[in-house]
Amino acid sequence: MPVGFDTSAASSAPASTPAADAPRVSPRSSQRTAVAARRARASRRHPDPWRDADAQTNVDEMARSLEARGRTPAQARLRRRFLKFVPVGAGERVLEVGCGTGVVVRDLAALVGPRGGVVGIDASRRLLDRARALCRETARRTPIALRVADAAGLPFAANRFDAALAITVILHVAEPLRVVREMARVTRPGGRVGVQDQDFGVVAVTHPDRALTEGIMRGVAERVYEEPHSGRRLPGLLRAAGLVDVRLLTDVYQDTTLEPWTKTFLERRAERAVRFGIADVSTAKRWLDGFTEVVAADAFVLTLNYYGAVGTKPA
Repeated sequence: MPVGFDTSAASSAPASTPAADAPRVSPRSSQRTAVAARRARASRRHPDPWRDADAQTNVDEMARSLEARGRTPAQARLRRRFLKFVPVGAGERVLEVGCGTGVVVRDLAALVGPRGGVVGIDASRRLLDRARALCRETARRTPIALRVADAAGLPFAANRFDAALAITVILHVAEPLRVVREMARVTRPGGRVGVQDQDFGVVAVTHPDRALTEGIMRGVAERVYEEPHSGRRLPGLLRAAGLVDVRLLTDVYQDTTLEPWTKTFLERRAERAVRFGIADVSTAKRWLDGFTEVVAADAFVLTLNYYGAVGTKPA
């Protein structure tokens, strides 16, 4: 399977305008102003499309990417292993922060069953529109609510949920401690707060030009994400938010066949490397051609560490 990318998109696509947090659900102008200020500060630092998906021109493609990742067997395995680690049980009320198209919401609904309930929030109205369509069948069996909300100012009463989760979200946000504190606030005493993230400091991928590969992978991650090494920080983040009995689960996404999601991941890295001036178009093409050669030789390996941390809200 050849690996390639659209050179016109790589060279001319504007940096996206990210949002530091989801839009705040509040009528007060001062709160809206504060959110807008956080968005503006973030956009100057990190052109992360996931932080303001509704401002992007390719939301349909972003939604397909979320669903493709969700279907990838290795991704599904590590996601479900984390939910078991939390754990999530029948009859529970669970909040997912940053639910996107509802991949995790659907997994959670299967775990809590008809006597439980799942609430998903996201910054993006457009992704939530897709989530509602994709969750429609599941919602006939388990109560599901999806709404636009600000992760740094959740519109829920204290102690409402048995568990609050954020999966591959914290690396995107400008104020992670504020978000986790909000998750803890809306979780009942004795309930669990769980966060899981990649850590782009521990990506291993087979390529004939190791130096170029490390430069592209590191350079793009540092420019796009608020905290590309978020995974290793999660246990400390939960403790700083006042949670106790913090546990850590380390898992690895691995691919030896160039799954479709991995292919897209690498192509996106090449496009952004050109956009950010890390590599020119010919170098980025050469980099992707190297993966095509490795796959043809049946020697491809990519691994990416995931870290999941779970803490308990004290009584």
